[in-house]
Amino acid sequence: MGTTDHLNMPLRELVKKEPIFADFLGSFHVNGVNEQKSFISLLDTMPPRYWEDSTVSRCELLGLFVDFAKGIENALHNETVREIKVLPGIDKSGRPEPCGLALYPGEVTCIVGPTGSGKSRLLADIEWMANADTPTKRTVLINDKTADSSIINIYGGKLIAQITQNMNFVLDMDVSDFLLLHAQSRYVENAEERVQQVIAMANELSGERFSPQTPVTFLSGGQSRALMIADVACIGQAPIVLIDEIENAGVDKKKALDLLISNEKIVLMATHDPMLILLADKRIIIKNGGMEKILTTNVYERSFFHKLEEIDETIRMTRNFFRSGGQLSGTNQLFE
Repeated sequence: MGTTDHLNMPLRELVKKEPIFADFLGSFHVNGVNEQKSFISLLDTMPPRYWEDSTVSRCELLGLFVDFAKGIENALHNETVREIKVLPGIDKSGRPEPCGLALYPGEVTCIVGPTGSGKSRLLADIEWMANADTPTKRTVLINDKTADSSIINIYGGKLIAQITQNMNFVLDMDVSDFLLLHAQSRYVENAEERVQQVIAMANELSGERFSPQTPVTFLSGGQSRALMIADVACIGQAPIVLIDEIENAGVDKKKALDLLISNEKIVLMATHDPMLILLADKRIIIKNGGMEKILTTNVYERSFFHKLEEIDETIRMTRNFFRSGGQLSGTNQLFE
């Protein structure tokens, strides 16, 4: 259903078809949920006293209604992001970058380089949909189109989700209500069922279980990040996920990436963690603020990952051993 249909359909029928419009009408004190008139026709019959008391004019209210209808259209009918391209710009010395970067759904790409080399700058360029207007002069394309405001609006402002090491909640809500609010704002079908799915996945990722009734402000750092990863994968509609340093985030890294790519997200991750690097499909090497080269993860690196995985599991078990009050001695085994 298009915006013209929303404008011309009788409000009673519109609210029945899409109940979210009742919230819009209520927020502007328009009693139209049982009205046989269309929104435009109803505006023409509003008494002068309404406009005297209102904070908006007729023209402004009509514009807000159109924007609201477009937001619902975008939420329900987002165009598919098939490819993100980052065209080369310049490095910190002004030298042209030797390569660009292409990102695809269901693929994990790592950004690798020394501290201060410019990894976060690349994430920021994509977050801001750079158009030769950042220090690097890079340009970001969505499906081979410049990411100007008209293109971004097609996706309803939900292009990018970010996950970082530092995530804190300030809302006075429990986990279930927080997720339900997010699901409803995205017009997700079967919202309550989706919320249960997210909580189950987050508990699997973090290893520290929490209940749906746990206040979000009570969640640990690992639990918060696990919740956000599951939320981004299952409720969030952003096709692009930018991750900045989650190696010490207290989550199962492999499961987290598997979850994101199984939902056809484009995942770009800045990291120093060799396990995350080897889990990725490819990595972009950053030097002196510039994209230097792209390496594809080969079979030898995949094999080496399994060795690192065994070491990582040993470290995890050792950590849990000491956390649970264990103490080494000459006679006991570490994981008894």
